[in-house]
Amino acid sequence: MTSLYQIPLTLNDGTGTDFSRFRGKVVMVVNVASQCGFTPQYTGLEALYEKFQDRGFEILGVPCNQFAGQEPGSDSEIAEFCQRNFGVTFTLTAKADVRGRAQHPLYAELTKFKNGPLPGLVKWNFEKFLVGRDGRVAARFAPTVEPDSAQVIDAIEALL
Repeated sequence: MTSLYQIPLTLNDGTGTDFSRFRGKVVMVVNVASQCGFTPQYTGLEALYEKFQDRGFEILGVPCNQFAGQEPGSDSEIAEFCQRNFGVTFTLTAKADVRGRAQHPLYAELTKFKNGPLPGLVKWNFEKFLVGRDGRVAARFAPTVEPDSAQVIDAIEALL
């Protein structure tokens, strides 16, 4: 298995980096979309980030337009939408595919996590992967699981 830390990322502003920027932190990776029924989860994601960031928690939002075309905007439009409507301050990547032939390498690794009710391919927007400080996927949550649910909070606190 490839280390997540070796995987290149392009941030929403076009800056190149890799997942090692999160080394030693607990990270929630979420595929996001601006025109989805789950889009209001941005509020809960930002609240999680604000609550736990001082303890080494990060969120990486990965905009994706693969599910019913619900993220049609450009990277700059996505960033502006997230800031204006939800006050998002956590990290966003450039728009990327989370499944299929052009699947981003990060998601190729994340979806190898087989424990829990959601093995395999990402099914919809706002699926959440929780990566521990050791760089391993520790949990995966369905889009219907709210960011502020006890299940998510407990999993984050156990890793922090």
